[in-house]
Amino acid sequence: MSIAKRWITAVSALVVFALATSVSLARFRQPNAEYADRRAKLVSQVDGPIVVFGYTGHEDLSEFAVFFQEKNFYYLTGDDQPGGAVLLIPSPPAGKALEGPREILYLLPRDYRAEHWEGPKMGPADPDVAEKTGFQTAQPFAELHSKLIQLAGVFPRFYTLLPTEEDTGYPHLRNWTEWMKRTLPASQIADLTPILNAQRQVKTAGELALIQKAVDASVDAQLDAIKNMRPGLYEYQVAARMKEVHELAGCSREAYAPIVGAGFNSTVLHYSALDSQIKDGDVVVMDVAGEYGNYASDITRTVPANGKFTARQREIYEIVLGAQNTAIDAVAPGAAIYGGSVDLNAIARKYIATHGKDLHGQPLDQYYIHGLSHHVGLDVHDPGSTARALQPGMVITIEPGIYIPEENLGVRIEDDILVTQQGHEILTKRLPRTVPEIEALMGK
Repeated sequence: MSIAKRWITAVSALVVFALATSVSLARFRQPNAEYADRRAKLVSQVDGPIVVFGYTGHEDLSEFAVFFQEKNFYYLTGDDQPGGAVLLIPSPPAGKALEGPREILYLLPRDYRAEHWEGPKMGPADPDVAEKTGFQTAQPFAELHSKLIQLAGVFPRFYTLLPTEEDTGYPHLRNWTEWMKRTLPASQIADLTPILNAQRQVKTAGELALIQKAVDASVDAQLDAIKNMRPGLYEYQVAARMKEVHELAGCSREAYAPIVGAGFNSTVLHYSALDSQIKDGDVVVMDVAGEYGNYASDITRTVPANGKFTARQREIYEIVLGAQNTAIDAVAPGAAIYGGSVDLNAIARKYIATHGKDLHGQPLDQYYIHGLSHHVGLDVHDPGSTARALQPGMVITIEPGIYIPEENLGVRIEDDILVTQQGHEILTKRLPRTVPEIEALMGK
């Protein structure tokens, strides 16, 4: 059977599977109680009102643009409409009185003319808004300004997400920080970012279930790509097929731009052109994963295009695998991605530095040119300190790599790891990692 026919048959089977399991694959938001618990935990850590703004919908006006919510706002509300804000109010300072709701969701009024084009939206005056959102109080966005001025008479400090020097894209945080300062000229505007980032690093059971959904769809796509890998395919064809598997499994989009690099391209870390034809003798790096229910996965496999590693390819692959296994074995509460007494990055780097040589007899750690790990969650590179000691509920990647342009040989192996009370769990464990497993999967 031709490659094209095999892929069509596989797609047909996936369609039948998706239809048969449509209920379990539905991309629902989490229960209202999940978001309420997050808000309560966050507001208990501050001494002033919290304001977090959603995206406006004007960040990208291209006709191809699809709206996706600002991740911090979504984390606290589960609301995926443009133009919202959330206000969380702690207990007032001693000697101060405060009446009224402590949580308010601000929404744009409904625009029924626009809804003819874009579909129904939820407005603050809808009778079922509390049931849908979990907020007892929803108000028009325009009323946020006067509410903040009222609260300034009670609280000297307010919290929001402040911009950093690295914010070079659409100025969402800068715009709203400036608006807050204009609205509250005599108040201190404090940065909520480190508090919220730290909270987001430890996932709830509901978040872990969605990450596992993203992982499972991404593992299925990697398995399909490995089984169907052949010289003569183009890199973009491999990526397109993997994206199709993701979407059939319920992923709303890719967790990041797919990376499929063959030959020399395997040595380019964020290779995105995907326009080269895969040749006999190439290795192919496939760093491709989907996002399910707004939660990301992040997986990489490196395979031989013809199904059989050369001796040199196998040598480099097994060094990378050894470094990964050594680092994974060390993942446990108290370890750290970078720093501390158990430094996962240092463990992997030491392994690579002490195993194998390049063509000139030099150690291979000079070809390990990126970090080992990052957190995964609502963002594929979830925010927060990578020097923080690991805790149960955190999800991180372990992804060592060696990239030797002189040899057209790049190898990266990446898996998603959950930190548990006892140590760790490999969320991507269904996906083979050893040379014999990969070659067997490819029919060699």
